[in-house]
Amino acid sequence: MKFINKIIVVCLCASVFAGGCGQSGQDTTKSKKSESTDSSKKSTEQASSDTEASKDIFAMDTYMTVTAYGEKAQDAVDAAEAEIERLDTLLSTGNADSEIVKLNEQKSATLSEDGGYLVKRALELNKETDGAFDIAIYPVMEAWGFPIQNFRVPSADELTGLLKHVDAAKISYDKDTREISFEDEQMKIDLGGIAKGYTSSRIMDIFKENGITSGLVNLGGNVQALGTKTDGSNWRVAVQSPDDTEDYLGVLSIQDKAVITSGGYERYFEQDGVTYHHIIDPKTGYPAENGLVSVTIVSSDGTLADGLSTSLFIMGEEKAAEFWKAHSNEFEAIFATDDGTIYVTEGLKDSFTTDLDMKVITK
Repeated sequence: MKFINKIIVVCLCASVFAGGCGQSGQDTTKSKKSESTDSSKKSTEQASSDTEASKDIFAMDTYMTVTAYGEKAQDAVDAAEAEIERLDTLLSTGNADSEIVKLNEQKSATLSEDGGYLVKRALELNKETDGAFDIAIYPVMEAWGFPIQNFRVPSADELTGLLKHVDAAKISYDKDTREISFEDEQMKIDLGGIAKGYTSSRIMDIFKENGITSGLVNLGGNVQALGTKTDGSNWRVAVQSPDDTEDYLGVLSIQDKAVITSGGYERYFEQDGVTYHHIIDPKTGYPAENGLVSVTIVSSDGTLADGLSTSLFIMGEEKAAEFWKAHSNEFEAIFATDDGTIYVTEGLKDSFTTDLDMKVITK
């Protein structure tokens, strides 16, 4: 199986890339040189805003990079690292002490504020996407071996049996008390489909609390930006090509947005000459196959962007486009198809540049 960063962040210009591929815990703090030839005109305030702190972290089974600019940049980055580790411990299905693992074992619980918020959002997304997003898919993911990388192709009968227990409608949740229970004793959930998007949004909150007005997080390719770069220009984010890890589909110009992509090239295995990827259709139990090779969501809401990148991939281009038309005030999208066509929703037509054939989806 291959784990591939989905998005390349272009921090300075189109030819300079930074990804989340450093060593865990490594951090740097530095001040950028002023671009002005008259250094005497540089104010103390400007010097403070240019102070950079950056840290590479391994958590949530991926490499991450957190970068902030400002007088309290190092404090913000340290607090962001602590938050990433806290959420990983709290929500991971790979941690025996996490509240999600305990919930899956006991079938009922009172969730933390974070866990409760994510369950609420997940159940809302389940309804809005007509079941395409379903946190109860976890038993099927286990059958394919994706959580622990012990891959196998389940039989059709096995999947049919498991799908009887995949239905988020069977989850009882009280948003006021955060009490949750499963009607089905064989149900298990996994919040991984929105956890990283939620984490990046939480880091944005932490940055703001520390007075940061310019910052960027790359959580294994899930990117979210705060404000603009320190020179006032937009962040440039290159969306990786599904066909070539060294190439990209195009470049987005953003500020105050999350950019999250899902594609079958991220995690997969091959058996008997057939490739099986990790984006499972809850209606069939098999990897989604509908002509899409990647879906990129751009939104100010990282949690939403994370959930929709998977959901719209499962829907396919036509249904995904219709979904966008009904929710165009919440997000924009880029769809890459297996015939090499790029579809871009109209809100991105002036901020996404590509050398490929691009068609604009309008309302």
